[in-house]
Amino acid sequence: MSANFVELNDINVSNFEDMPTPAEIHRRLPLSDKAFQSIKNGRKNLQNILNGNDKRLFIVVGPCSIHDMTAGLDYANRLKSLSDKVTDCIEIVMRVYFEKPRTTVGWKGFINDPLMNDTFRIDMGMEKARQFLLQVAELGLPIGTEALDPIAPQYYGDLISWTAIGARTTESQTHREIASGLSTPVGFKNATNGDLSVAVNAILAASRSHSFLGVNEDGKVCIVRTKGNPLSHLVLRGGDSRPNYDSVSVARAVAALEKAKVSTNVVIDCSHANSHKRPEEQPLVMRDVIQQVCHNFQNQGSNNIVGLMLESNIEAGNQSIPADFDLSKLKYGCSVTDACIDWQTTENIICEAAEQIRKFIK
Repeated sequence: MSANFVELNDINVSNFEDMPTPAEIHRRLPLSDKAFQSIKNGRKNLQNILNGNDKRLFIVVGPCSIHDMTAGLDYANRLKSLSDKVTDCIEIVMRVYFEKPRTTVGWKGFINDPLMNDTFRIDMGMEKARQFLLQVAELGLPIGTEALDPIAPQYYGDLISWTAIGARTTESQTHREIASGLSTPVGFKNATNGDLSVAVNAILAASRSHSFLGVNEDGKVCIVRTKGNPLSHLVLRGGDSRPNYDSVSVARAVAALEKAKVSTNVVIDCSHANSHKRPEEQPLVMRDVIQQVCHNFQNQGSNNIVGLMLESNIEAGNQSIPADFDLSKLKYGCSVTDACIDWQTTENIICEAAEQIRKFIK
């Protein structure tokens, strides 16, 4: 390496640390037969819902982010029991988010800082994240997550049944390219200001083939060539403190999708701007959306709203990571990122929704 290269390159990089390759992590934590069948079934069910061959709704529900593996698995077991009760009309997908985008700074999620003490043991976080995903999959629950880091899907993408691209990254060319090659359906959220065009353009872009730089399972840099993702769709999450889950907003979104000649499937995120970032409003949003779904089935025989998203945890609200990093001070089953509704509320509103839409599901 020449002196000139050293002087010009990596000026603001302190050091590089080795990271296990995706293949190494897969060998340590292989996909079991039980998990394989669960993931395969979950993807097939979601594909059928998105293609109109299954009239059920899907609901992506779970903590804003996972920070405690024990509480997370506790939640997953509760969700599996609930899923078994409503599976005739609702496909439950557990929300498992390990990466958190930040406007400025803050905890970036379990993979980035699993010990929650600014040690940033990404190697540990990635392995523990895969271990957790395997446990959830082996329960028989499909898993939904957000694609943020462009390399992360190589480590655990085989365990995912549904993927979201967040409002901050929907406009990103990198994430549109990644989505075009993912093996799951992908939901693109509208922009944080409520603009739909970035999500519509993203759906169109992700449906096409792309070529870009990436890594393979062995960690080798390569050219990734994708086929395009035919199961991309829109997620409405509101914007600039204005909701967009109402029937007029949904109709406008469907019209925009039709004009672009892309899928007219719509998922409603009951959190974020749709609930004014107040978790107690999520049930109100969901009830309104379920009424729209029932009205559509009753009067049109078809329905563009195919799914919902809920931020839910064992306990309501949220909490801050202690300044001294003493995690024993944290309340069990309570979010350290966005505030959530509690488990009892979650169970009640999902059972209520199932009772309402069950009569329309043949």
